[in-house]
Amino acid sequence: MPSERPLPAIRIDAGGGGVRVALFGDWTLQRLCPLPDDLQRELAMAPPGGTWNLAGVTRLDSFGAVLLWRHWGRRRPSDLDLPDALAPVLARAEALPEHDLPPEPGYRFLDGTAQLGRGVHAALHHLLGFVALVGHILIALVSLLRRRDHWPLREISANFYKVGVRAMPVTALVGFLIGVVLSYLSALQLRAFGADMFIVNILGLGIIRELGPVLVSVLVAGRSGSAMTAQLGVMRVTEEIDALTAMGISRHVRLVLPKVVALTLAMPLLTLWGSAVAILGGMVSAYMQLGMSFDYFLNALPRAVPATNLVIGLGKGAVFGLLIALVACYFGLRVRPNTESLSANTTASVVASITVVILVDAVFAIATRSLGLPYG
Repeated sequence: MPSERPLPAIRIDAGGGGVRVALFGDWTLQRLCPLPDDLQRELAMAPPGGTWNLAGVTRLDSFGAVLLWRHWGRRRPSDLDLPDALAPVLARAEALPEHDLPPEPGYRFLDGTAQLGRGVHAALHHLLGFVALVGHILIALVSLLRRRDHWPLREISANFYKVGVRAMPVTALVGFLIGVVLSYLSALQLRAFGADMFIVNILGLGIIRELGPVLVSVLVAGRSGSAMTAQLGVMRVTEEIDALTAMGISRHVRLVLPKVVALTLAMPLLTLWGSAVAILGGMVSAYMQLGMSFDYFLNALPRAVPATNLVIGLGKGAVFGLLIALVACYFGLRVRPNTESLSANTTASVVASITVVILVDAVFAIATRSLGLPYG
């Protein structure tokens, strides 16, 4: 068993005939990485030009050979006892070039500009790939409109259940807690000015128009968006997507389109559900902090928050769901067949989705700044 193999060891004897260094145990990557501190100190104390005895070394791999070769200053000791079984390994280390890695260049004046250019080039590359994905989906929609019996209704239904129904518990929990916290903090300020009744306006406008859609979108991006990217990425690693292409099945019709349609339809409903539970939490907190009855809160809510805000919130949910699904599928399809690329693209998918949601929400806020405000 590997655990029963002897550990690497060094013995240094300083006698009248000079310094003698003897090595014992396994000098392999498994035993030497990470290099123990005591062994590192002993190796540093061993003179490279003394007498070296490697007869006690049971195993030697390229890592151990390179470690010794560099300690010797790329020159064999004058007196070296090397078993014949270890000679080929040491010979390979001696054949390595003098500089294994090129020296890292220093900072130059235009390095910052070059790095900025690479970032812009990468952003444009992602933008072109995203536009190409949207184009493929539109082409798939056109083909499905002509062949209505080819619609992937089962895939859409399954994705709707996964991204919509199964996300309701966590959405309700987070929404209720956010409503309680927002109502509690608002009540502390409004009570100081005797404006208790305006808590309905703050909760209604803040949750229905802004906080509800954004909060649900962040939760969906972290939960469903990452799952979409991971699913497509695993299919890329296991070559299932290539198998679909070989069978003449469109990946955009069977894999991408159901996710996009399902999340676009589910997000407005999730937004409505999350906003309703958040208002419920705010209503409970207002009752406990301000003594405001549920009947007064529910009667004042339609007067404080016009129905236009609900339409804006649901519209935001649909747009956010569409964008999250597109971003998730884009990063899932660009996964290379290795696990490192899978993890990197899954992380990039979540970060990009949340960033896009915040940017688009800012655009919505500017475009609808004069709509749905009771005192505008």
